Amino acid sequence: MKDLRIALNEARCSGCRTCQVICSLHNFAENNPKKAAVKIVGHFPAPGRFEIKICNQCGVCAAVCQFEAIAEKDGVYVIDREKCTGCGECIEACPSNAMVKHPAETAPIKCVACGECVTLCQRGALYDADVREVQ
Repeated sequence: MKDLRIALNEARCSGCRTCQVICSLHNFAENNPKKAAVKIVGHFPAPGRFEIKICNQCGVCAAVCQFEAIAEKDGVYVIDREKCTGCGECIEACPSNAMVKHPAETAPIKCVACGECVTLCQRGALYDADVREVQ
């Protein structure tokens, strides 16, 4: 897994949702943005912007998981789908509101910092913080 710190510049987000498509394709081999680990939330008409929600790897989800189904590996928190019971406590505890529950999946969906969204974000709304500090 690549060591990647995903950073956000929401002012650059156009709401194209390419990041969601590539996330679902890369992680589930499906064109299903509802299975993406990145959320794009439109706030219209006011204040007229898009909000990006993505896991910042804070570890709160792992701390609340009583089944130890979420563990840190190389700075990224990963869900062990075999151990996960789907109780949803991690989703409720997530301070970034960045975890997703999809009815077709037994475990929640969260970012694993694969970087596919960063690679395809044409506007630089998602970027690697280690490559560029500020955009």
